[in-house]
Amino acid sequence: MLRKYAVLLGTIAAIALPMASASAQTALKWAHVYETSEPFHTESVWAAEEIKKRTDGRYTIDVFPASQLGKESDINQGLTLGTVDIIISGSSFAAREFPPIGVTYFPFTFRDAVHLLAYTKSDKYKELTGGYEEASGHHITATTYYGTRHTTSNRPIEKCADMQGLKIRVPDVPAYLAMPRACGANTAPIAFAEVYLALQQGTVEAQENPLTTIDAKKFYEVQKHIVLTGHIVDHLNTIVSQSRWSQLSDEDKAIFTEVMQEAAARATKIIVDREKALVETFKERGLTVTEVDRADFEKNVMEKVTFEEFGYRKEDWEAIRAVK
Repeated sequence: MLRKYAVLLGTIAAIALPMASASAQTALKWAHVYETSEPFHTESVWAAEEIKKRTDGRYTIDVFPASQLGKESDINQGLTLGTVDIIISGSSFAAREFPPIGVTYFPFTFRDAVHLLAYTKSDKYKELTGGYEEASGHHITATTYYGTRHTTSNRPIEKCADMQGLKIRVPDVPAYLAMPRACGANTAPIAFAEVYLALQQGTVEAQENPLTTIDAKKFYEVQKHIVLTGHIVDHLNTIVSQSRWSQLSDEDKAIFTEVMQEAAARATKIIVDREKALVETFKERGLTVTEVDRADFEKNVMEKVTFEEFGYRKEDWEAIRAVK
C-alpha cells in the first residue's frame, strides 16, 4: 500500500513539475530617471508588455520611472549590485566603465538624429558597445535619440565669440563643457532641478538642453533667446545587467533585443516630431529663435579642445563622423 502511494506521488510530481516550469514567471525591474509623460517611459512600458507577450508570460517587467530606484548613478550601480535588471541611461555613465564610448557626446560628432541612428547600425557602434560590455559585463541592447542640445540665453548669440564671458549652466559631464569653454563661456554645474530658479534669479544667464526639455521644464519663461547651436546630438542606451543577460536563452536575447530596439525607434520618432513642432511654438511664444554658424562653433572646439583630455580617441570620432 505504501509502495503504491509513493508511486502515485511520484507520478503526480512528474506531471506537476513541467507544468510549474511552464508557468513560472521571472520578474524584472526596469529603471530610469525620466518622467512618466516622456517617451522614454511610455515606450519602456510598451516594451515591458511586448516582452511579456512574446515570451508567453515567462518574463514580467515592472518599469520604475522618475528616479524611483535612485539617481542615474544609482541605477547604473544597481546593474552590478543586482538591484535592477534593465536601465535607460546616457553614455556619459557608460564612459565611467569604458571611457572611449563617451566620444559620442563630443560636440559635433553627429549631424542629426538620422546620423545617430545610422551609427547604431555600424561596426563602430558594435566595437564601442562591445568595449563597454567587456569592461562592465552589461549589455547595451538599443540606443534612443534623446534630442539635439541647443542653447537658451538672455543675450543674443550668433557666433562662438558671442558666448565670451556668458554665465551658462552645463551638466557636470566633461564633454558637455567642451563647446561653452571653447567659446569663452563661464560654466556652472547647477543641479538640474535648480536650473529654472537659477535662470530666473540671474545666477546664470544661459543653459543648454534639447528643445523638448526646454519646453517641458519651461525654461522659455525665463529666457529670451533660443539659439540653435545643435552642438550635441544626445542619446540614451537601454542596458541589461550582466547577471540577467547571461541567464537569457539565445531565443530570449533575440526577443529582448528586437523589442527594445523597436521601443527605441518609437521613442526616437516621437522626439523628432516634437522637436520639429517646437521651433515654431517658441517663435509663437515671442522668443527669438536664431540659426547660428555651426561651422564657427565647431572650428573653435576643434582648435581649443583635445580628445585626449576626456579619455577619448580621435579615430573613433572620425569613424563615427564618416558613417553614412
